[in-house]
Amino acid sequence: MSSVPVAVVTGSNKGIGFAIVQALCKQFPGDVYLTARDPGRGQEAVAKLQKEGLRVFFHQLDIDDLQSIKALRDFLKEKYGGLNVLINNAGIAFKVHDTAPFAVQAEVTMKTNFFGTRNVCTELLPLVKPYGRVVNVSSMVSSSALKGCSKELQQKFRSDTITEDELVELMTKFVEDTKKSVHEKEGWPNTAYGVSKIGVTVLSRIQARMLNEKRKGCPGWVRTDMAGPKAPKSPEEGAETPVYLALLPSGADGPHGQFLSDKTVQTW
Repeated sequence: MSSVPVAVVTGSNKGIGFAIVQALCKQFPGDVYLTARDPGRGQEAVAKLQKEGLRVFFHQLDIDDLQSIKALRDFLKEKYGGLNVLINNAGIAFKVHDTAPFAVQAEVTMKTNFFGTRNVCTELLPLVKPYGRVVNVSSMVSSSALKGCSKELQQKFRSDTITEDELVELMTKFVEDTKKSVHEKEGWPNTAYGVSKIGVTVLSRIQARMLNEKRKGCPGWVRTDMAGPKAPKSPEEGAETPVYLALLPSGADGPHGQFLSDKTVQTW
């Protein structure tokens, strides 16, 4: 078993994920894994980085497929005995002009962005070594989507006692409400991407709380904004905060369970 530190970035064959891997290869003192659903695209991205003289590894990962997540988990356990840095970047956003019905967009977006990310956390979190780091790439859209929710929903999403089961129930309800075309009446905003990222942000808050209760010397747990479809930032700029967080020294007290943009804690 290798004692080398290991970092994994989900959804990293292009965009911000790719830029995060590129930066980690230059700065992380260990093995960096680029992951992608499609092995062909993943290997292509790896070849690009190798041409730059960077040392990088590939592992297939489709966050919509539990078997694929478990295969990565078993691989990391066997080869490294755990994991030091996990950056949950994989996510999807429908294009603004997409003609798919809103209910379909809601279900598909939620499946990957919230439920897929949650499954990765469920399987890989127990592997994170003391003083490890977990970064969930969320979105500033989650903040504006939260403001677009009814007062009652906002209260639930900002609660310091909301449980993972309650959050799952709310995310499921959003998808069900869109199918019945009552989501606006039920207090939801008109953005499937935004609601899925509220889910990611709140999930991070819950998991940070659970870790606080369970162990000290726990991973610094943060989420950071992904530019979303109308990105004002380049992938390299988008990668800056996640990389900065992933590489914080092991003694750093914070940030933990907070929402950051441009390396700054934002109010939720």
